[in-house]
Amino acid sequence: MQTTERAHGLILRTRPFTETSLIVNWLTPEFGRISTVAKGARRTKSPFRGKLDLFYEGDFSFQRSRRSELHTLREVMLRETNTALRHELGYLHQASYCAMLLEQTTETQTPLPEIYELFFGFIHTLPKQPPKPRTIFAFELKLLHALGLSPDVEGSKLPAETRALINALTETDWGNLPDLRATAAQARAVRQFLHGFLIFHLGKIPKGRDHAAE
Repeated sequence: MQTTERAHGLILRTRPFTETSLIVNWLTPEFGRISTVAKGARRTKSPFRGKLDLFYEGDFSFQRSRRSELHTLREVMLRETNTALRHELGYLHQASYCAMLLEQTTETQTPLPEIYELFFGFIHTLPKQPPKPRTIFAFELKLLHALGLSPDVEGSKLPAETRALINALTETDWGNLPDLRATAAQARAVRQFLHGFLIFHLGKIPKGRDHAAE
């Protein structure tokens, strides 16, 4: 008999599966990234109606598939819709890019408590200030650090002020990030440095970085 498992998570992505069902990709601390199918979720009277959208946070239960990594979603108890992200298109650009970067750099069904907390903090920080490139740079640096891929900033040819900014973006918590200041030249240098580093280590960068870091 299949057992029902429970988790807490954020929705990274949804897409149609059939005329009536959705695939919902979650980020959870317990199971990492997992994919579920919400059968009948696109029906008007579905119990999932209004509970499954980008960056919604909730508690959910699912039955694990024995044949694939697509599991059956059973129930969702919505905690937070993060509605403020929908008040500014720039927030959605930034959140979507970071979600894709996270998907590209992590394996499915592997516990990711540190990365869950990183993305959770990022999502809740976004609407507290206008969209800024430094928010994206900070997420990239913090994610690289969590993955054990921190760039060798001190060994680079970057000016001392730019190296200090990169270190600050990596180490400063989300709440104090708005206090960081940088010149336009420093921001360009950080953007170019991270672009090259990500290309070298990941092979490609998810679409949307240019919009997200405007």
